[in-house]
Amino acid sequence: MADLLVPPVRLPRWAENFESRHGPTSLRVADGALQGTAEDGASYAWRLPFGRGYDGPPDRDGFLSGVLPPDHWGVLLVRRGGFAVARLRGAEVTDSKVGRRHVQGRTKAGGQSQQRFARRRANQAREAFEAAAGHAARVLGDRPLTALVTGGDREAVDAVLVSLPAHVVVPPWLAVPDPRRDVLERSVRDACAVRVVVDNAEVAS
Repeated sequence: MADLLVPPVRLPRWAENFESRHGPTSLRVADGALQGTAEDGASYAWRLPFGRGYDGPPDRDGFLSGVLPPDHWGVLLVRRGGFAVARLRGAEVTDSKVGRRHVQGRTKAGGQSQQRFARRRANQAREAFEAAAGHAARVLGDRPLTALVTGGDREAVDAVLVSLPAHVVVPPWLAVPDPRRDVLERSVRDACAVRVVVDNAEVAS
């Protein structure tokens, strides 16, 4: 089984490649997804971005009509080494911020030295998350967004979210390295992508 994020613009070609490898494919809507099953038994499920369920007609054009991003949404990425946040209107980034903050790594020292190091590291992490929360609050705005895609380190993200309005956090969870500008740009694209789960098949590209 393969679990992919595919940009909506690539889905028609993806479907063509799948059928060329596995034969004619019948479509149905089930479990909030558009599901296809080929004559050789290979199958796939397309899931809309932003946690939406699909309940339209069993055809690809109908599915593609539901992939547009929300009017007001955001991306928040946080790790101990930094953060990145963006606010968007549809596909357009209207504001963003990327920042880095030094948090010391772990140490193998023992005894009191280790305890002092752990306290210092915890303080640095807390200050980093507070700084990230301040920038996120400014970029995302005072009102809750209808969709916020998050990623990085779950503990770090949770520490920032508690200081923000009650945004609606939606999938996918983005497992990213220390956030930088290119990581944020890729994360925006991944947030808008369709999740494709392929079973018993060679993965179509």
